[in-house]
Amino acid sequence: MLLPDGKSLAGKVAIVTGSGRGIGRATATHLAQAGAHVVINDIDDGPAQEAAEEVRKSGVEAAVVLGSVAKPETAQSLVDAAMKAWGRLDVLVNNAGITRDAMLQRMTDEQFTLVLDVIVRGSFNCIRAASPYMRDAGKNDLKAGRRMHRKIVNVSSIAGIHGAVGNVNYATAKAALVGMTKAVAREWAPFMINCNAVAPGIIDTRMTAARGDAKDAAALGIPADVRDQIIKRIPIGRIGTPEDVANAILFFASPASDFITGEVLQIHGGLEFINVVG
Repeated sequence: MLLPDGKSLAGKVAIVTGSGRGIGRATATHLAQAGAHVVINDIDDGPAQEAAEEVRKSGVEAAVVLGSVAKPETAQSLVDAAMKAWGRLDVLVNNAGITRDAMLQRMTDEQFTLVLDVIVRGSFNCIRAASPYMRDAGKNDLKAGRRMHRKIVNVSSIAGIHGAVGNVNYATAKAALVGMTKAVAREWAPFMINCNAVAPGIIDTRMTAARGDAKDAAALGIPADVRDQIIKRIPIGRIGTPEDVANAILFFASPASDFITGEVLQIHGGLEFINVVG
């Protein structure tokens, strides 16, 4: 059994949504280092191109597709880019996300809908668009006597498992991803599709950076005092890094996880999730 290191993904093709920065970029880089060609996705061209250059440093190829996966046409463009460039799709990482913080009674329809559209509908759009080249391809492989695993990894959150004050939209969306993961795992396992999820805790990205104004729901990051309280509760003694999460995603994308499906791996350094007002 190959471990998720070296070139365990040599020649394979991966799509990583929201991969211009943070966990997505670290994941794209890790998959590239394991030998996979990668389709990069982001809403901003600059970070997407930078991520693509990082991928190419590993000696593999990269394609860039801009746009929000909340739009079905963006999801289809991602799959089309993979098929046009390399004629296959082996790994789909649904990482794209967004936050719009507010206490429930002050949350607007727009804040609630936007977060669910990007995280839940976006992941659904990508999985559905990938179906002919993952599920149907797996079915054809089995008919031909080949057993070839393909992998879907959804990026949930401990907020989706334990809840989060001031983030009912985000917690709801990430919880929905857990349900989606388990449903897809059951539906597509007969076609050698493994679908798993990672659930990060507080990871050092722009979405968890300290921000001064706790009332600015459109601002990225979380209030500085809230962030400090959470970090103090992490037994490992530090905040997580994007690479910590990317390592777990690489495991789920690799042959080392071929007999694992429908699982949700929490990555939080031992944190007991604390309810603090954001």
